[in-house]
Amino acid sequence: MRRVRKQVEEVDNRERWLLTYADLITLLLAFFIVMYSMSQLDAKKFGEMADALHGILQGGESIYNYDNQQPKTTGHGVLKLGNLRMLQKKIESKFEAIKKSDLVSTEVTERGLIIHILDRALFNEGSAILLPKSKQVLDLVYEQIADIPNHIRIEGHTDDRPINTKLFPSNWELSTARATEVVRYFVNEHGFPPDRISALGYGEFRPIKPNNSIENRAANRRVDILVLTMELSMKEPTSQLYYLASSK
Repeated sequence: MRRVRKQVEEVDNRERWLLTYADLITLLLAFFIVMYSMSQLDAKKFGEMADALHGILQGGESIYNYDNQQPKTTGHGVLKLGNLRMLQKKIESKFEAIKKSDLVSTEVTERGLIIHILDRALFNEGSAILLPKSKQVLDLVYEQIADIPNHIRIEGHTDDRPINTKLFPSNWELSTARATEVVRYFVNEHGFPPDRISALGYGEFRPIKPNNSIENRAANRRVDILVLTMELSMKEPTSQLYYLASSK
């Protein structure tokens, strides 16, 4: 009996290494999946992989949006830089068709696609109330950005001439109010998701031309509609991320 028991114990000891080996192979597989996903620079695949791994580590299968019990897709499918250049050409052709290319210009930078709109297309001088004629310009822009998942940032800019009124003690307030007014128009009039749009005011401190002539100052007085790149869009906070953070 002792010999039989000793033989069984020896067999058990010799096979325990299989458990450690299986754990090692599992960890290596997870590591290579992560490295492969990162090397592809595919936001959708990376997001799906991250969600799946996080859910597994938490003891489940995936992360779900608690509001409607559907898989979370925030940040997936955002347009890359090449797609933004295609969108740029489309927007430029639209404004050329309505003969307003003198009021609107575009450029693609490391931040994304920037749509520059001169202030006279939207506001009276020193005012943050949208003009009736501004709706044609903003509606055309909205038609082009409505269905893309990238984050949209509205940035207000002024020239270097000082302002000091009851509503706007400085250009900071004026530029911020103008950016906020455009955000409000997109959200209230078109139902744009509020968590995918934001407003900033830079005053006179982000000029695109020297403030040394009437023409240059006119170019600096503008509202920029910025379609953020894929990378920057995925860094923006969302309502779902806020919900997950606040529920802990």
